[in-house]
Amino acid sequence: MAVDRTPVLKRCRQLGIEPVTMGYNKKSNRGEHQRRRRQESEYGQQLREKQKAKFIYGVLEKQFRGYYDKAKKIEGITGDNLMTILESRLDNVIFRLGFARTRKEARQTVRHGHITVNGHRVDIPSYQVKAGDVVAVAPKYKDLLPIKEALISSEHVAVPAWLEVDIEKLQGTVLQLPVRDQIDLDIDAQLIVELYSK
Repeated sequence: MAVDRTPVLKRCRQLGIEPVTMGYNKKSNRGEHQRRRRQESEYGQQLREKQKAKFIYGVLEKQFRGYYDKAKKIEGITGDNLMTILESRLDNVIFRLGFARTRKEARQTVRHGHITVNGHRVDIPSYQVKAGDVVAVAPKYKDLLPIKEALISSEHVAVPAWLEVDIEKLQGTVLQLPVRDQIDLDIDAQLIVELYSK
């Protein structure tokens, strides 16, 4: 399986992403001065937006292309559909609920079988949640240290309006699938659509 081993802060700097978006509250001291870049081409801007989305959600090219093809078939704006599909991945939902500090940690939590959806154990990070799904930490894993640390560090982070969390029971409910206005990421999905439309 392919793994992206690029240091997170370095990649954030390259793509112009705030480390907080990735779940890191660190700030990189390197490269404080702004380097002058030459004018970026239209293709360069489109590619940057695609790389940004892939990096934030931890998705590789083949899977990302599959999401794009799926978004194209759904009625509505393709870019908004793509963002909804990415945002409704189980690992992202775990991160948004505050059960993990980063999306990578959320992916590992799901992969190790610590999460249930509607009472059934799910160990696939790319599992697509639906409106009404109840996502919870499995009963025997509720005392895990990483989950407790994540809950402490995420107390000041707001849970999106499309999710509802119950900290006592360590579970969350998907009230509805997110619409583009509810996704707080600075990604221009229309540029991604233009890139794939060529």
